[in-house]
Amino acid sequence: MKIAYLGPSGSFTHNVALKTFPKEELIPFSNITEVIKAYESHQVTYAIVPVENSIEGSVHETLDYLFHQAKIHAVAEIIQHIKQQLMVKNDGEHIEKIFSHPQAIAQGKKYITKHYPEAKIEITASTAYAARYVSEHPKEAFAAIAPEAAAKEYGLTIIANDIQEMEENFTRFWVLGEQKPEIQLKKIDRKLSLALTLPDNLPGALYKALSTFAWRGIDLTKIESRPLKTTLGEYFFIIDLDNENNQLVDFALEELAVIGISYKILGDYPVFQL
Repeated sequence: MKIAYLGPSGSFTHNVALKTFPKEELIPFSNITEVIKAYESHQVTYAIVPVENSIEGSVHETLDYLFHQAKIHAVAEIIQHIKQQLMVKNDGEHIEKIFSHPQAIAQGKKYITKHYPEAKIEITASTAYAARYVSEHPKEAFAAIAPEAAAKEYGLTIIANDIQEMEENFTRFWVLGEQKPEIQLKKIDRKLSLALTLPDNLPGALYKALSTFAWRGIDLTKIESRPLKTTLGEYFFIIDLDNENNQLVDFALEELAVIGISYKILGDYPVFQL
């Protein structure tokens, strides 16, 4: 079985893929759209993509593609604690440039400013790309901010551990596929993710949509608006909700249809914690 993930090797998504599918063939792709298209073209059985970070928010490339362009469901969610490490190829006493993804740079900015105020910041497509680039230039005074797995993958030395400013940093990853896979991780929840499209001629449409869940005691864990890409001021709404009582949720979805609110199911999935 082949699994697509957002690469390269050593990325946070790679670590999720390794832990979720330890015995399967893992295939990296350079961006989220390519990962999803690999699944659509039947190159792989499952695709793993990031969907939300607790600090930086939703990954819009993932959500927009699944809403606008794909008919794919999330069949599992993996939550990973994000920790950033500062790593070098050789001696790290003098660092001229620090490479990483913008989110990792932002999360480690306080540490960088304090310890390496003269270092230039270089942006890369991912933390793993940063680690690989540093490994390929061993004679340069370069460093990367990346996960521990990247240091192992590219033969780098970690010179500062857990430099992220906020300890409570987690990322949600979705496993996209047709059937729910067998995952040997700790299950902590079951959720349903929907994209709601509201009719123009229904006053209080969002209130009415949310009420179908509220009066049934169904807990919503997220609500977010995204541009509908039709005209200015029109949006669709992404909601995540607890789906432990799926019969109640089914009744709520029936009521949505009756009052004229259309929805697209983005995923019905168990949630696992790494």
